[in-house]
Amino acid sequence: MRYWLMKSEPDEVSFEDVLAAPQRTVAWFGVRNYQARNFMRDQMQVGDGILFYHSSCALPGVAGVARVASTAYPDASQFDAGSPYFDPKATPENPRWISVDVTAVAQGRYLPLTGLRGVPELEEMVLLQKGSRLSVSPVTPGQWNKILEMAGIEAGAALDTAA
Repeated sequence: MRYWLMKSEPDEVSFEDVLAAPQRTVAWFGVRNYQARNFMRDQMQVGDGILFYHSSCALPGVAGVARVASTAYPDASQFDAGSPYFDPKATPENPRWISVDVTAVAQGRYLPLTGLRGVPELEEMVLLQKGSRLSVSPVTPGQWNKILEMAGIEAGAALDTAA
């Protein structure tokens, strides 16, 4: 099992939106960075843990825990000319961008970005590195466990639910 941090703008899809969705599951769409896409396409597996992160908002931070609920599939928004994620170079025969489904698992205390900085166990976290802007990044087991502890989510319960 791997762990990931996935950023979403809460005015587009918030963790609360995922909790309210049927089966608490939504498609993760709109990723337009090749490295983030490659993580989703080549390394993510069903059951992997996700730190659901609210970005581009007044108080960015970890909003909840989710899990990967599907294998990668073509992101439909790349084919929709009315979508801000439209890609004229993508075709159904040769899609450039992918989605995965994510399912909400647990919501603990909201962990603002400012509260993550300075935590020794998180110093190497991709999110906290200068210039890091990836919307999908790997998280180590130690970082995962520290975030769950800080959020007040029992690690064993989150892992059992996410598996």
